[in-house]
Amino acid sequence: MIGHLRNVLALHGIECITRKLDLATGAGELPPVECWPELWVLDDERCAEAEALLRKTLAPVEAVKKPWTCSNCGEEIEGQFSECWNCGRERDYRSPAADELLPASGSGRHR
Repeated sequence: MIGHLRNVLALHGIECITRKLDLATGAGELPPVECWPELWVLDDERCAEAEALLRKTLAPVEAVKKPWTCSNCGEEIEGQFSECWNCGRERDYRSPAADELLPASGSGRHR
């Protein structure tokens, strides 16, 4: 995760370094909080920008927060799933009103 977040900042031109990546093996001998990996932003003037980028990166995607209704069988599915557990139909990421336009059954094609 730290590597991914470092890459996100690098894509935005924010220089940073990682520290304590190798201390996980010391957990138990050392306090766990001392073994957590760290991501340090090198430019103090860009810390607020880096923090905002990281918060946005770590925030759940809006679609994941809300449950959705399968347009094929009507089953309510938790937001993190991309397929209906009941019938296997893929989630339609268009607006909820668009679900009414899709066929209730049929060719097996997914939109």
